[in-house]
Amino acid sequence: MIGVSTDATSVRAQLENVHASLREELPGIERVAVAVYDDRTDMLETFIHSTDGDAPFALYEAKLADVPSLAELARSHEERIIGDLEALRRSPAHHTRRLLETGYRSSYTKPFYDHGELFGFVFFDSQQTHYFTDTVVRHLSLYSHLISLLIINALTPASMLRSAVDIAREMSHLRDEETGAHLDRMSRYARMIARTLADREGLDDEFVEFVFLFAPLHDVGKIAVPDRVLLKPGRLTAAEFEIMRSHVDKGVAIIDKMADSFGVGLAQHIDILRNIVQFHHESFDGSGYPAGIAGRDIPLEARIVSVADVFDALTTRRPYKEAWSNEDAFALLDDLAGKKFDADCVEALSSNRPWVERIQDRFRLTHGAFEGFHEAYLEDL
Repeated sequence: MIGVSTDATSVRAQLENVHASLREELPGIERVAVAVYDDRTDMLETFIHSTDGDAPFALYEAKLADVPSLAELARSHEERIIGDLEALRRSPAHHTRRLLETGYRSSYTKPFYDHGELFGFVFFDSQQTHYFTDTVVRHLSLYSHLISLLIINALTPASMLRSAVDIAREMSHLRDEETGAHLDRMSRYARMIARTLADREGLDDEFVEFVFLFAPLHDVGKIAVPDRVLLKPGRLTAAEFEIMRSHVDKGVAIIDKMADSFGVGLAQHIDILRNIVQFHHESFDGSGYPAGIAGRDIPLEARIVSVADVFDALTTRRPYKEAWSNEDAFALLDDLAGKKFDADCVEALSSNRPWVERIQDRFRLTHGAFEGFHEAYLEDL
């Protein structure tokens, strides 16, 4: 029996199970892949795949506007069959060339939606020309629906969790550095770092995407910090700084409670979320908090988020300081690499400066944000 699993296996493993069932009936489908859509940046991001042999794509992104054929499918809600990819060999499209280079000769593409909004695309590929006949496509209807449910069930709870935190933040009148623009930037810096480190660290698209989704929740525990401490301008006393530090344990408690409520879709990835919340204030040399762990004992996702978060804090205007230039911020990160920060994470961000600038241009700070960011935070670096 095929279905969408709700156990603690990865989303990719669940897709591989669906693909295995599919191939019992349609053995000519050698590849099933999913790309998800980020409407804030118009980017398609590879997410998961099940592939026999070499995968044509991994850790790949492209603007939907730069792929007119997919943009048209998204607009029209239609599907696409390409019976012979060889006819498109002269196409300038990178994805078409890669499919041909890895032996695929026909494809079937179907967009999927959540509440009427584009969520992503499911791709089926075969090494046989004209494989996707009307009969095959009708048979794929159930499978494409199951796969889209699998992806939506996996990713929607993370977005719902962030929305719930946003609501709680508004209800508590919280006004600190975790504003929308900051979270949009730092989460995309985190995804960039994770993608850059993927080959070296053996990361897949699934891990990268969940780092991106969960990075904005890193300081969720600040909801429980009293306003007199959180919103205090200037330097905190030693006692107040201890209260501020308590946001880590409070955050872990909040995440665990909310994850129990959301259930399906978070079980496979709750450790990534918990690690980000619990360990993003640890330092590479062991001088951080709350556990004082060091080096690679700090989970990679937390090391990534730490660099992304501090870089954005440095390059953003505060009530007591102007925004640092990117060059000055990178210089400080380089100086603290191997001390406070993982040097590989610092280098991964620094090596992608054009993308950093694009993110900054896309998500500019809105007026009045970051009133509660404390000078003590920079002193703690």
